[in-house]
Amino acid sequence: MTIKDVLLPEYDHEMATARKLLERIPDGEMGWKPHPRSMSMGELASHLAGIPGWAGAILKTPTFDMADAGEDHGPKAPASRTALLQYFDRTVAEARAAIASTSDAEFMGMWSLKNRGQDVFSAPRVAATRSFIFNHAIHHRGQLSVYLRLKNIPVPAMYGPSADEGKM
Repeated sequence: MTIKDVLLPEYDHEMATARKLLERIPDGEMGWKPHPRSMSMGELASHLAGIPGWAGAILKTPTFDMADAGEDHGPKAPASRTALLQYFDRTVAEARAAIASTSDAEFMGMWSLKNRGQDVFSAPRVAATRSFIFNHAIHHRGQLSVYLRLKNIPVPAMYGPSADEGKM
């Protein structure tokens, strides 16, 4: 079994679960924040939707320097839930294709995240993929589920029944 054969079923499950949360966000709540220092619901959702976009940088380049992203690279609230879901679906499909086309040897190659030339993180690409894409998405999906709860929006079942849905 190859590394991609192990990663892809988990990726598909986690991204489908993330999409269930993104589908719940009402257009009128994109600007809502639970706290002044928090991202808005739309910014958080956009960040979650963009996380799979890291796959290209991780799997196809040896390093990524955050300074190259520019000063204004943070998430922006989407115009609508439809636009958000289209963005998410595109990044998910592109990342899935990148994972599916990566060999075991490439997965075992090193990747580094830098900030102005300084190492922030270095790991084999398989570890960077799991950390920066899978785990990162799960983390922000958890945050988004709290945002939904605070706005009385039913939280979907994820790994088991939720308080709002007794089914998976």
